[in-house]
Amino acid sequence: MWTDEYLIPALIRICLVVLFPFSALDKIVFWKDALAQADSSFLPQWSGPPLLAAAIVVEIMAPICIVLGWHDRSAALMLAAFCIVTAILYHPFWRYADFWKPGASTARAHFWDFLKNFGLVGGLLLVVFATQLAPIQAVARQPLASTAIYTPAGTAPATATPHSDNAHDD
Repeated sequence: MWTDEYLIPALIRICLVVLFPFSALDKIVFWKDALAQADSSFLPQWSGPPLLAAAIVVEIMAPICIVLGWHDRSAALMLAAFCIVTAILYHPFWRYADFWKPGASTARAHFWDFLKNFGLVGGLLLVVFATQLAPIQAVARQPLASTAIYTPAGTAPATATPHSDNAHDD
């Protein structure tokens, strides 16, 4: 069915990567602010502009590749690495003493951004390593069923069917 093969996977991938092109646009439009953030890590001051330019390219190109399914695993792996590096370099919540302070907290703001980055890493790694998507009919038939998360890649059943190994073919 075309919804299982094209529409649903495209929608999932668009939802997963939609923020990256807008983040790239934000970096372009507000270059000075983005440069200030890029220079806020322990990296040398001169590294800001090339890192920012590379980030813009990654945030534009990787989502396109992921949505189109063109070198999508490599693009998703690159974007996952980007999210890890970004979380560690630019959301160091552990550096701020106001984590438990009532009201506004720089530490908590960075903590949530840090965790969101790792949430994205998980979704992107599903593009890299995931098995087949369940057909929409199988999900509709059994909406509360669980996914076999430890099934080797490429072997997940399309629907929940009883195991058959020809044991009854005596």
